Amino acid sequence: MKLPVRLIAVDIDGTLLDSRFQVSDKNRAALRRAHDMGIDVVLTTGRRFAFALPVARELGFDLWLISSNGAITKSTRGELFYRDLLPASVARRVVAHMAAFRGSTVVTFDLEERGALVIEGAAEELNASVSRWMEKNAEFIQQVSSLEQAITTDPVQVMFCGRIPRMNEAETELAGGGFNGEITVLKTQYEARNLCIMDVLNGNCTKAHALQRWIAHRGIRRSEVMAIGDNYNDVEMLEFAGIPFIMENACEELKQNGWRITLTNDQSGVAAALEAMGI
Repeated sequence: MKLPVRLIAVDIDGTLLDSRFQVSDKNRAALRRAHDMGIDVVLTTGRRFAFALPVARELGFDLWLISSNGAITKSTRGELFYRDLLPASVARRVVAHMAAFRGSTVVTFDLEERGALVIEGAAEELNASVSRWMEKNAEFIQQVSSLEQAITTDPVQVMFCGRIPRMNEAETELAGGGFNGEITVLKTQYEARNLCIMDVLNGNCTKAHALQRWIAHRGIRRSEVMAIGDNYNDVEMLEFAGIPFIMENACEELKQNGWRITLTNDQSGVAAALEAMGI
């Protein structure tokens, strides 16, 4: 019998990973089973490639990652399929316009060395809101005196991190910057942690656009794409997929979109969604 699913797109944080940032045995076994059945497994994440790679490798088989919310599509072997960078001139204008939020700003470059993540000064707001992330990425972070001067090549994105009320202010400020069509703004929000991450990417850069390019390359129809996510940065991907699943731990707003609801990330919701599809 021909399977209705030929590709499974899985978000990482809040979806594949549980609240302890671990991949459950059930999720690992379910994705391995799908891979062995000939189904493409693609991890789609807001994480940059290097930060997502250890999670991908935990699954135990080669696969492709759509990282930085669609900006970089690369395999676990390091093969590059597509790179959608933010023009340096636009990035400098974004940073300049958002001067009031410099303490919560990170500029990301497609590098695997110090300078992949650039911050201005000590970035106290970042340490207050995402200290664990700062610690884990310490070897890649470079402090500079001027973000604008540090943007000499096209970055992957400009990222703002902080408490939800503060990032709501940042979103309003950014909306008034006159960047219509030049940028895409994607949010990842965790109410329980009072944390919001706002990514500024190239225009039309989303997980959905990256998936669209990938399935065209693979000869897969949209109706054969299953997607599982939990947050605002997954919305376009879930709308694009023929078979969308939203996690039970997602906010109530996102669970009102008519998508199928699977179990929480602490209940191996990815495995449950695959089982519901007979995988």
